[in-house]
Amino acid sequence: MTAPDTFDRLFATIAARKGADTDGSYTASLFARGRARIAQKIGEEATEIVIAAMGPNPRAIVPEAADLLYHLFVLLADAGLTPDDVRAELAQREGTSGHEEKAARGPLPLSFRAE
Repeated sequence: MTAPDTFDRLFATIAARKGADTDGSYTASLFARGRARIAQKIGEEATEIVIAAMGPNPRAIVPEAADLLYHLFVLLADAGLTPDDVRAELAQREGTSGHEEKAARGPLPLSFRAE
């Protein structure tokens, strides 16, 4: 068995904060505010990574990517999912064209489509 990598250790720390005291933990406060707030934070971080990507310094992307991954891990933990669920999905898609994979999923339900 291999040692947990940085992502696994981060996820374990995040999952352990679920239900913890919100005064001492930003992560616990995100869980307490609910999935809508977590999703909002992912949107904010995604915007920040786009801004960084459009700038002159590619290294500016790195801290924004870390923030995005952190908030994505919070969402996964909130939903009872793990990075292993994402790994399994990516493994299942391996060798499949992105166009084919997206077509196989079909459209999002109307309630999730952007207007």
